[in-house]
Amino acid sequence: MGIACSARTGIMSSPSACMMLPDRKPSSKIKQMMAVMEALKLGTVTQNAYCLWEGHRLLTKRLFQVLFLFFLLLTTSDQSLAQNASNDEIQAFLNQLFHNRVQLLVHHRQEQLKPFYLQTEKRSKNAMEHEFHRSYYLKKWAEARGVQFVKATGDIRIVRVNKVGDSTRVSLVHSLQLTYQYPTQGEHTMGIGTRHVLNLKKNDGNWYVFKEWYLDPLEENPRLIPTTKQVSELTADQNLHSRKGNKKYNRKKAVQYADKYAGLANQAGQNRRYNQKYLDYTYQGGDCTNFTSQVLGDKEEGGGLPMRSDWRYRYNQGGNVAWVRTDSFNSFLIRSGYGKLIAKGTYEQIAKPTPKFPGTALSKLQPGDVIGYEMNGDVDHFSIVTARDIQGYVLVNSHTADRYHVPWDLGWDKRTKFLLYRIGD
Repeated sequence: MGIACSARTGIMSSPSACMMLPDRKPSSKIKQMMAVMEALKLGTVTQNAYCLWEGHRLLTKRLFQVLFLFFLLLTTSDQSLAQNASNDEIQAFLNQLFHNRVQLLVHHRQEQLKPFYLQTEKRSKNAMEHEFHRSYYLKKWAEARGVQFVKATGDIRIVRVNKVGDSTRVSLVHSLQLTYQYPTQGEHTMGIGTRHVLNLKKNDGNWYVFKEWYLDPLEENPRLIPTTKQVSELTADQNLHSRKGNKKYNRKKAVQYADKYAGLANQAGQNRRYNQKYLDYTYQGGDCTNFTSQVLGDKEEGGGLPMRSDWRYRYNQGGNVAWVRTDSFNSFLIRSGYGKLIAKGTYEQIAKPTPKFPGTALSKLQPGDVIGYEMNGDVDHFSIVTARDIQGYVLVNSHTADRYHVPWDLGWDKRTKFLLYRIGD
């Protein structure tokens, strides 16, 4: 026996039964609706009329659901297109902004940067003036070292875009490449990488930088640049180039590691990324000491100095105090014998000949050694000696900010005390 509706009462034995229309050709939808309405007026809803009504109701409901879904997808698509268009605008604005900022470092044309900032907003104007200041510092440093910056390029990678009200917050990374030239012959190219957070505002259809934050390795007082020695006088001790270090410390691999994992710095390897085996301490006080420890102690790719209980890194957990903190690492180098302090002093003190160092203390440094930077009695930074330029000037790599073959004193003033460490001998 099949499922059926009661013809006299219009009560369903099963809801699904009402979807079983008679085996005859149905009338048009309009006629079906008129029949149902007429039946409702008379109060005599028959089996067929009720089933026609219920079928039409379900059909209308499903049609509405399809139309709503289509409208939702269309609206979402429109919003997505609008969002993409806005992001394209922001990308174009930032590309041009950083291009002009890079060129400012070489050509010093401030007027090309002013249209990107709101001249009536204090924070926007401060951000602009910071760029003018770093450009002037770089120019004065070059004059003090007897070189001239002749080329600059760079690129950005946007990490995140967040819109809040009428402003947009952008997180991005910038890789800068700078080339300086000596008056007679030779030039050198270096890389610097920085992380930026910018607040942008749109005014009269144009984007502007409202405020910005980044850790700038070129933020220094131009009036405090030490000028005791010119670059040509700081030559390397040629007897050190053939030294390979002891069996524990592999200088060649240490330098290769420092070059590969110099992070965002232009020319660095690993697609400008840190070694993923290690935690990044950039936002926990800085990653420079962690990076220096990696260069010295990574047994697979680095210098291979054995880890110890008082200086070690536990993978997926992090490094101990001596591995990641500047002062503790500084103490460890001396205490462990892994490092020997060659000299300590200001630029003037270590860059001039003395009875102990006729060729200057800097001449004793070789690739794979370490330089510490002390400010107001506290060690503030570490870098790895990686090379010398064509005139023998010491070049370093570091994190926070990321540097690749950057002159060892660039970004530090005459009050800084430098600690020169021989590693592994």
